[in-house]
Formats: sequence, C-alpha cells, structure tokens
Amino acid sequence: MNASPARRMLNKVPEITVYFWIIKVLCTTIGETAADYLNETLHFGLTNTSLVMSGLLAVVMAVQFRKKKYVPSVYWLAVVLLSVVGTLITDNLTDRLGVPLTTSTLVFSVLLLATFAGWYAAEKTLSVHSILTTRREAFYWLTILFTFALGTAAGDLSAEKWGLGYLTSLLIFAGLIAAVAAGHYGLRALLASGHRHQSTNAVAGFWLAYILTRPLGASIGDFLSQPGSAGGLGLGTTATSALFLAAILALVAYLTLTRKDVIGAEAGAADALPAPDAGQAEAA
Repeated sequence: MNASPARRMLNKVPEITVYFWIIKVLCTTIGETAADYLNETLHFGLTNTSLVMSGLLAVVMAVQFRKKKYVPSVYWLAVVLLSVVGTLITDNLTDRLGVPLTTSTLVFSVLLLATFAGWYAAEKTLSVHSILTTRREAFYWLTILFTFALGTAAGDLSAEKWGLGYLTSLLIFAGLIAAVAAGHYGLRALLASGHRHQSTNAVAGFWLAYILTRPLGASIGDFLSQPGSAGGLGLGTTATSALFLAAILALVAYLTLTRKDVIGAEAGAADALPAPDAGQAEAA
C-alpha cells in the first residue's frame, strides 16, 4: 500500500462491533445532554460553552491526528467532543441566528453529501477500514462532525418543531436503524448467494446507521433529561450526562485492555490505497 499524499499509518478507527455502536449512541446522548448541562445548568451560556468546547476539540483532534494508530481513549474523546460541538453548532444557528430547523437540516444534509462526494473523488472509497492517511482521516472526522450537526437538527425538528415528542422520535429513529440493518443483512445474503461483491452495501449501511444514531441518541438524552411537562422522564442533564459518561469510560477501558475493536493490519488491506504509477514507483 502506498500512502502517496500523506504519511502511512495503521488504521486510525475502531473495528465496527457491537461495542462501537453502543459507545456511539452513548456519545451522541452525551453530546445532547452535556451541551445543555454546560449551557443551562452551569449557566456558561451558549457562546462561552461553544468557545470552550471548540477549544477542547481542537486540542484533542491535534492529538488524534498525531497518533499513528487507533487509541481508544483519544478516539472516543474526540467523538464525544465532536458530538457536543456538533450539537452546539445547530443550537447556535437555531437559538442565536434564528435559522429554522428545516433549513439547517437541509443545509447539513447537503454539506454531508458534498463531503462524501469529495472523499470518494479523492480516495475512491468511503470505507472506515481504510483510514490509513491523514487526508482520509480528515475526510472521516469532517463527515462525523456534519453527521452530528445534521442529527441534532433532524432530532429537534421531529421532536420539537413537528411536535412528535422525544419518545416518539426515539422510536422512529430506532425503527429506521432497524430497517437499515435489515436491508443490509438481507442484501448481503442475496449478494452472497450470487457470489457478488458486498463492500458497497456494507459501506452504505454503515454510514446510514451512523447518521441515524445521532438523532436517536439526542432523542434518548432529551427523553431521559427533560422534565415530565416536556415529555421526558425528568432525570436532568446532570444525572443523565454522568450516567452515560460512566458507561463510556467503562467500555473504553475494557476495549483498551482487551483490544477487541482493533482492526488488524490485514483488514486495512481490503481497501488498499491506489497503487503508485510508474513515475512514483521509480521515485520510490
């Protein structure tokens, strides 16, 4: 494999296991409740919260990009902070600038599609099993940021703007994820019976589920933390954030010790980087 425009490294993201999806949902929930906790409970205000969390994200992302392999604690801290910052981006657009949720949902959808298009045009793959260069990693994290911002807007749009409520929104997004999973495994079985290639189905299924887990997590967070008068269980942002953060820490510690989510070197080879042309080979 040749990492022509960037340095070569081990895969920078975890294997997609059940642990991945559990922590992902926990992180998205934290993104919703932690933003509300800092902004409202601690009275930081939206501007101060946005500045502080963006600064922390910048520091953690700098550390993440300097790593040459997947490190669970750094990776998942980056995901948590991206979840918080993605939530704050949407909150700033809605609360401070008065941008309608329908507009922000549409804009972030377009930005996400544009990022996918740019990523594929540059790298010819959207697989998370091939995050082996700095450029691919940059596309990966930008994609994740837009999924969080989009998910926040879509979740608030369904639960609040459309008046469906947090529990109903939770069930809707959970149902959509179940439909994506059923479609993925059904198509995989069909392709396997015909001995056809399955990677495109897997990549599309992963990113659809990834996008949908953000509004799912936001709906879970709001349902648990918001008062009963607003359709929630009234646990509050403090208790909800602490509970989910403790769960994340426990799972990340477990994965750090067991390395159950580390992609082997042979896994990254499945989506090998484009081979160098003759000129590059001679230069090498």
